[in-house]
Amino acid sequence: MTDAKPIVTRKGSEHAGTGQSGGCVRISGVGPQHTPATKIWFGQVSNEPGYRSLPHHHGEAETGGYVLRGQCRIYFGDNYQDYVDMAPGDFVFVPPHMPHVEVNMSTTEELVFLTCRAPDNIVVNLPEVDDSILAGYRRP
Repeated sequence: MTDAKPIVTRKGSEHAGTGQSGGCVRISGVGPQHTPATKIWFGQVSNEPGYRSLPHHHGEAETGGYVLRGQCRIYFGDNYQDYVDMAPGDFVFVPPHMPHVEVNMSTTEELVFLTCRAPDNIVVNLPEVDDSILAGYRRP
């Protein structure tokens, strides 16, 4: 028999000292910073109405996301000219080392999604870009 047991991170006690990207706020529910996890990071990501992340990538980490609330757009590609839109219930996979910008397309409602990343929550912020290059994006 082993002494292993489930580790619960209670609402309100998530780890907030994780990599951030501007208006994109990440909190960790499962990760090596506050649980015995060694090969996974799982957390919640949110953007206030009309806010977006800085351009960034996640190094060697593979990323999976699931939209809980709001309208999300991820810009990527040459000069962030390509994008995918997501709504509640949509899943997304973001490949390692792919520069992107995560945007809350609503100017009135918060965007909230769950993110799982392996091997850890790697966040590499890149040089800022002007809002005008992000097709259809506007701040409140």
